[in-house]
Amino acid sequence: MDITPVVPAGRQLIQGYGAGKFRIAGQVHEGSVLVFAERTVAWPVSEAAAITPESLAEITAAEPGVDILIVGCGAAFEPRPQGLMEGLKDAGVVLEWMDSGAACRTFNVLLAEDRAAAAALIAVD
Repeated sequence: MDITPVVPAGRQLIQGYGAGKFRIAGQVHEGSVLVFAERTVAWPVSEAAAITPESLAEITAAEPGVDILIVGCGAAFEPRPQGLMEGLKDAGVVLEWMDSGAACRTFNVLLAEDRAAAAALIAVD
């Protein structure tokens, strides 16, 4: 049985992760990434403590806007940095914080539902 979510062509479906990279929409991306519905960009963050509203400026400035941000904080769940949720809320973005594996799966579900979501994913080994 095929359980791959159905998404429109050109969408950034996350197909795999590990060994410090992600496979997204058929392309391999080394290191951490920001994933939007129609594009993926490198993100120079390698640990949860370094995630700040400033490091997520591309998310809050995105057009069309992002309503939900899924953050994958690495291989294991870690507490989110102080003030991060509030800073994103001020920008109108709801933060969902989880480990990177769960974040990949959650982003794919939101992508299939055509939600205004993005993901900030720390690469895992």
